[in-house]
Amino acid sequence: MMRSLWSAASGMKGQQTAVDTIANNLANVNTLAYKSQSTQFKTLLYQTMEATSTNAEGEAKPTSAQVGLGTRVGSLNTSFAQGAAQAVDSLTSLYIDGEGFFAVADGDEIFYTRAGNFTWAIDDNGARVLSTNEGYKVLGRNGEPIVLPEAAGSEGFAVNEDNGMVSYRNADGTYTETGQYIALYQFTNRVGLAKEGENLYQATLASGDPISEWNTAGVSTSSLKQGYIEASNVNVADEMVNLIIAQRAYEMNSKAITTTDTMLEQANNLKR
Repeated sequence: MMRSLWSAASGMKGQQTAVDTIANNLANVNTLAYKSQSTQFKTLLYQTMEATSTNAEGEAKPTSAQVGLGTRVGSLNTSFAQGAAQAVDSLTSLYIDGEGFFAVADGDEIFYTRAGNFTWAIDDNGARVLSTNEGYKVLGRNGEPIVLPEAAGSEGFAVNEDNGMVSYRNADGTYTETGQYIALYQFTNRVGLAKEGENLYQATLASGDPISEWNTAGVSTSSLKQGYIEASNVNVADEMVNLIIAQRAYEMNSKAITTTDTMLEQANNLKR
């Protein structure tokens, strides 16, 4: 009888995690480049009551009798489906059309992100550096930050869609190439990336080392769109349906506990 209590309790704990995950998705529906997550479950141990069973004639059958002992959360999978491109007024905003990631640095620590809401910041040397709103510097192919030369005016800059070449606009309307390229990287297993908050990811053993798009054979390269940002890929309608399913599953597990408690109460009352 106690098996049902523990099995139902594990189901309630698992569905609570599912509801937490859905709530986090809905909370980030307007977060730039946010990738939705889903809860995956695994069964717990099984208790073998009979190794084999028999038919009416007493002949052994190859069917065993096993009772499951509940469930647990196996993983929280991330969907890296492309978010919609949203037009913005900033030329420093970049949208990745493909599977690439920007590389940004905080000192010697390197992170990866899909959120391209960048801006120009002034570093300690007085140079204009392409950075995130949190101050992380956007890296080029050489592993160094993207810096505008002193000769660049304030008229604007451009990024080549195909190769990420950075150019600045002259007063006469022409553009001068800086020789710097915005670096894009891919991963063998994107789901294995570690989430660090602030739309940032870090490479792990599960994700594999970052793969540079510009010099790796067989990699489908991404393109950049200037003046756009990537929206969240959360589908509100799907999340609301998933929320209802998780809530009903939670209620059914709760009902199983109540039913088990009633049966135990009736068993205890037999002595009276």
